[in-house]
Amino acid sequence: MKCKIVFAIMGLVLLGVNEIFAQSYAEEALFISRIQPGGSARIQAMGGVQTALGGDVSSAYYNPAGLGMYNRSDFSITPGYTIAGSSSSYLGNTTSASQSNLIIPNFGIAFHTNKDGNKGFWGGTFAVNFNRINDFNNTFSYTGRNTNNSIIDSFINNARGADTLQFESNSYNYDTPTGLAYRNFLIGPKSILGPGGSNTDYFTDVSGIPIQSETVKTSGAQNQWSFSYGVNFSDKFFVGAGIGLTTLNYKSSKTYTEEFPDANQPMSKMVLNESLSLTGNGINATIGGIYRPIDKVQFGFSVATPTSYSINDNYNAAMSTTWKNFQYYPGYFLNDVNSDTRVVNSQYNLSTPWRLSGGATFFLQKKGFVSADVEWINYAHSSYSSNTQGVDYSDDNTIIKGLYKSSLNIRVGGEYRLKDYRVRAGYRLMSDPYNTQQNNTNQTISSYSAGVGYRATKFYIDIAGVLGQTNYPYKPYDIATPVTVSKTSTSILVTVGFPF
Repeated sequence: MKCKIVFAIMGLVLLGVNEIFAQSYAEEALFISRIQPGGSARIQAMGGVQTALGGDVSSAYYNPAGLGMYNRSDFSITPGYTIAGSSSSYLGNTTSASQSNLIIPNFGIAFHTNKDGNKGFWGGTFAVNFNRINDFNNTFSYTGRNTNNSIIDSFINNARGADTLQFESNSYNYDTPTGLAYRNFLIGPKSILGPGGSNTDYFTDVSGIPIQSETVKTSGAQNQWSFSYGVNFSDKFFVGAGIGLTTLNYKSSKTYTEEFPDANQPMSKMVLNESLSLTGNGINATIGGIYRPIDKVQFGFSVATPTSYSINDNYNAAMSTTWKNFQYYPGYFLNDVNSDTRVVNSQYNLSTPWRLSGGATFFLQKKGFVSADVEWINYAHSSYSSNTQGVDYSDDNTIIKGLYKSSLNIRVGGEYRLKDYRVRAGYRLMSDPYNTQQNNTNQTISSYSAGVGYRATKFYIDIAGVLGQTNYPYKPYDIATPVTVSKTSTSILVTVGFPF
């Protein structure tokens, strides 16, 4: 069933009720495709640079050619602690929220095999790597007194043009917030007001100024298991390839409230609760190469195919309204009313865009190095499909092509070595993927990072701190004033490794 329910999109931008179904698919395509570079604490401390580096188990994910630089086997694990904070501005009010999580964003094992050097083949390394490529854990909330409109006005707009058959159990507006509003008597056809009233136009008995508030909580992650192999040719050319098995697990919980303190209003409060979960599995492939023309310079490239996802989503909602013994029609009085939807399930496929990356590393003798990556990705190339007969995503794919553009993601980092110790720093920038700026908000993602490390013969430890920041608009319903959300994330990562 192709039905991304109205207002159900998971704390992302909503651009209008007439396009809400398609727009939610478009936003979903973006947040699944806009993945983070990930990696061990060493890689994260340097801004995520990986294309022209090597000798790290994270190479199995981003550029398998880097595995060819191993000269022994290795195992590492990276636990971490993240704090996601948000500041939301709505109708002159600012609200803050935060949540924290313990995570294990990266671990892996690399098995190195030496060769005799015949025909320049010096050795190869096979690695299995687990990498968290998106972290969805976040909370934000807002509140404000809206003198312009209510979510009830949006319900009326959404219902207008069709009679009440749209709210029957087998019709399109039954399992939606608008359907809940109808069953909670927030809206009704004008035909019940008297002779001549329209059966396709709607009214409400609630007309006061609402105090609006909402809390949006999201959780889950995208993870990838990479199975990769990299080889070394004469310590000049390094080539690698890998298969990635990706999992998607996302949940959102939204509680939206409108309160009407005016004593003359027939209703005092409305609460809408929505829950959405997405689960999925995907597969992709990555190939890459690194060339070392001289000892001081390395150039790298990698190409990642689209990830082909099979996705399952489940949506349900409930609404409660508190009335003041209001007589809706003769003999029928409203007090506490509530209703809920059924669980709505949708199954479909998503193909994410290609990712092309190039990078260079410059070595400062044995004192360290600086490295930079540039990644190209065209978010307009995401596309949906379905194996269900009669389900068509062509309109959604058209909207995706018009809404997004190609973007360059930049990562810069470096490492300074002092005997067995390492000091690192980095920066990364993920540019705004939209063709035109949404609600005057630049949705660039940027982060600063730093870290230290220690290397011994049979043991190493790396510590990294990453501070990320982005802004995005959120609309609780189509005619609402956008909420401006500023999100910050702070991560502390520790990698412990054991060469063998």
